Amino acid sequence: MNAIGIIAEYNPLHNGHLHHLNQIRHLEKDALIIAVITTSFTQRGTPSLLDKYTKTKLCLDYGIDLVIELPFPFATQGADIFAKGAIQILSALQVKKIYFGSESNDVEKLTTLAKIALEEEYQERVCAYLKMGENYPTALNKAFLNHGFITTPNDLLGLSYIKEILKQKKTIEPKTIQRTNAFHETEITGSISSATSIRQAIIEKKDFKNTVPEEVYKILKHIENIEEKYYPFLKYKILSSENLSIYQTVDEGIEHRIKKVITESDCLETLIQKIKTKRYTYNRLKRMCCHILCDFTKERAKRFNEVEYIRILGFNSKGQSYLNKIKKQLSLPLITTLSKGKSEMLEYEKQVFSIYSSIFPYEKQIELNHLEYSAFPLQKKEE
Repeated sequence: MNAIGIIAEYNPLHNGHLHHLNQIRHLEKDALIIAVITTSFTQRGTPSLLDKYTKTKLCLDYGIDLVIELPFPFATQGADIFAKGAIQILSALQVKKIYFGSESNDVEKLTTLAKIALEEEYQERVCAYLKMGENYPTALNKAFLNHGFITTPNDLLGLSYIKEILKQKKTIEPKTIQRTNAFHETEITGSISSATSIRQAIIEKKDFKNTVPEEVYKILKHIENIEEKYYPFLKYKILSSENLSIYQTVDEGIEHRIKKVITESDCLETLIQKIKTKRYTYNRLKRMCCHILCDFTKERAKRFNEVEYIRILGFNSKGQSYLNKIKKQLSLPLITTLSKGKSEMLEYEKQVFSIYSSIFPYEKQIELNHLEYSAFPLQKKEE
């Protein structure tokens, strides 16, 4: 069976994602689609709008055959580490190709730049630009010199995917789907709009009905912005920690700035604005706060540098059949029930999920914990 991999956040799943899936179905008829998704927290360090149970159900409803969880230690980090975890999982599941959205739609160019990015001289140039005060994305681009630039986010992610395929010496073929809208747009521009603009519309209580599938809208119209609800917990963690530099992505020096402004900040957004400098991107600061909140230390990050398991969140009959076919050949343990999983990384994932669910009403927390320990993997019933 031809297995196709995609790496996604679906925060939220919108019409652009459906376009992506439909294009894959058109190009790869009868292929099995495996999605590796972030769950409780996203790559930007923000909490997911929807819990993993709801997100998995929507994935299955809209055509994905097999849904896999990307563990927190990879899901909430920069593009290279994010890509490393996802490619390890997809490779273990024996995918033949990965498809990702791309602004340039130029795999050849991305592959050329990926090969350059793996050269030692390139890494030395990146370090030099970082020492000059450039932020990481700018340093990466400047280090390419006259070979070209990548400033668009999907191409940057795609570059990381290709680099990981090359580093891990995998035979996975990277393929692109032309992105049809601007990733960072903050206003709804049509039926296909960015996830950023949809999340902003939800916060501002603006209309976004035409940007998402009907079943997604039914859920999202009742959703409120939950990110700020974690701020009291983050503030407590910052104030009670003697040394913030023990946390992943918190560079030595910035912890003093965070400590200085935390008592002057009444919300997360204010805190971010007060600590933001040219060197630190907005998303990097969000990830930094997420890592503090979830007690993700540098020591933990060092231990969790390789994927330890494959956790199945859901499948349809096609996905289940594929798993049964390959499960004896898997290089990583397959986890379907949390109680049977033996992994330090999995234990930490349970802790993260508890933190994620802690801001919900007590009844919702009970429901989520029941689903987490009893309901997965979800199985889509064929009609």
